[in-house]
Amino acid sequence: CPFYSVFYEGRCFTGKCLEVYGDCDNFQDRGFMNRVNSIRVESGAWICYDHPDFRGQQYILERGEYPEFQRWNAHNDHMGSCRTIRMHGERYRIELFEGTNFSGQCVEFCDDCPFLQGRCFTSNCISSIRVYGDGAWVLYEEPNYRGRMYIVERGNYCNFSEWHAQNPNIQSIRRVVNYF
Repeated sequence: CPFYSVFYEGRCFTGKCLEVYGDCDNFQDRGFMNRVNSIRVESGAWICYDHPDFRGQQYILERGEYPEFQRWNAHNDHMGSCRTIRMHGERYRIELFEGTNFSGQCVEFCDDCPFLQGRCFTSNCISSIRVYGDGAWVLYEEPNYRGRMYIVERGNYCNFSEWHAQNPNIQSIRRVVNYF
């Protein structure tokens, strides 16, 4: 199965568990409360949300083990839904624009960047994005892949609200590569 994860109520993979093989819009509908303290991602890459219906804060989970919620940068154990990240291959390309509707300063990346403002980008405001190629990207509000995160897949995002951000502050980006 290309997508498989197990969510646990307790830390270190204990307590009640929920096995997921694809998108799940509401953990409670599957008899699982919205408390997740550990996760095993057996395959695939996932976007998890702290509320049902793919809403709220986003977390990227790639193949591996997460014995406690701090390991996926969460501030609490709330999780209500998840969906798979559609990966198509190994080619990555993203264009970041300072203005909405692909206006203003533009910088293109094919690799991770821990600090955008250190690489020719004069502003920390990213207001629109074009994602080309096969892979997905994670945008972070702070340098060095920290802070609130947002996941973007192939497509055009005319303004920051389209990737569910509350503001255009993005300071680092990385590719989603660990998905098989």
